[in-house]
Amino acid sequence: MSGRGRYSGGAGRTALVGLLTGLSLICLYLAFLAPTGKLGVVALAGIFPAGAVVSAGLGAGFFSYAATGILGLLLIPSKSVALLYLIFFGLWPMMKSLLERMPSRVLEWVCKLAVCNLALVVLWFGLKALFLPFLPAALSQTWMVFGAGNLGFVLYDVGFSKLIAFYTARVDRVLRKNR
Repeated sequence: MSGRGRYSGGAGRTALVGLLTGLSLICLYLAFLAPTGKLGVVALAGIFPAGAVVSAGLGAGFFSYAATGILGLLLIPSKSVALLYLIFFGLWPMMKSLLERMPSRVLEWVCKLAVCNLALVVLWFGLKALFLPFLPAALSQTWMVFGAGNLGFVLYDVGFSKLIAFYTARVDRVLRKNR
């Protein structure tokens, strides 16, 4: 993910970022409504800022993330859904874009895992009561949360890269043609 967008300014960029922000917010609301799979739906909400980064640049991604997070805190009854988005899933596309610019893949993955573990620390130790409903009962031990969290993160990041490649090849290509 390059972070250098195709839309450098103007109404097209504003409309695209607004649309992606709205889609993220809809996902957050669906996560609130979902009886199960809340974590997956919040993760889905984090895909849209990645589209903003690819199509309109890193600043647009941060704007989409911030707008979705603030509106999520204001409009969605379950604050845990909005906080999960703000602490990790919404922020990850921009962090990924920045970390993937590193010259070494080893250093890149060390930093990615550090970001993941920092988010886990905040979620587990700072906001544990809010996020226990998201976790399966088997993850009652701290070491299990961090082990499963790191494994899940690696799988999530690899899958996220594939989704970004799909977006770039299919969606962003169409957006560039229609500019």
